[in-house]
Amino acid sequence: MIILAVDPGYERLGLAIIEKRAGKEVLLYSGCFTTSAKENFEKRLFMLGQEVKSLIKKWKPQAVAIEKLYLATNQKTAMRVSEARGVLLYEAVSANIPVVEFTPLQIKIAITSYGRADKKQIANMVRKLITFPNKKTTDDEFDAVAIGLTFFAQQRNYRGLSTDQN
Repeated sequence: MIILAVDPGYERLGLAIIEKRAGKEVLLYSGCFTTSAKENFEKRLFMLGQEVKSLIKKWKPQAVAIEKLYLATNQKTAMRVSEARGVLLYEAVSANIPVVEFTPLQIKIAITSYGRADKKQIANMVRKLITFPNKKTTDDEFDAVAIGLTFFAQQRNYRGLSTDQN
């Protein structure tokens, strides 16, 4: 099974394509798609949607795993991230791909077994759980991979989604 994992944002969008083969997760792609603050917000949303649509077309994932938005202190940022999430959810549903959402707490517990883990602890554990190519990797990529690994750790909860095809 191949999934698209997304760490939502409108300035930086963490993306990962992960496949489960013979009981092991394999990272096929990870990246951080960025948009420029010089572009108007609507154009940035469009660009995010086009990037996700392109990844869906290329990799043909059977599911999309995405982080749920949690309450943020900056309401303007929270609103904009929620609008970006809407575009991403739209692209998944338009491609008839099921979406599974995880809270930050669910992700932290699945990856580190500690609900108050910080970004560094998550990145360190993600590197132990899956092989990364030798390239500079952003926090957003690590977060996307962590979301994907959480999906596979929780796979028994998603009836109708076969996660191991080999």
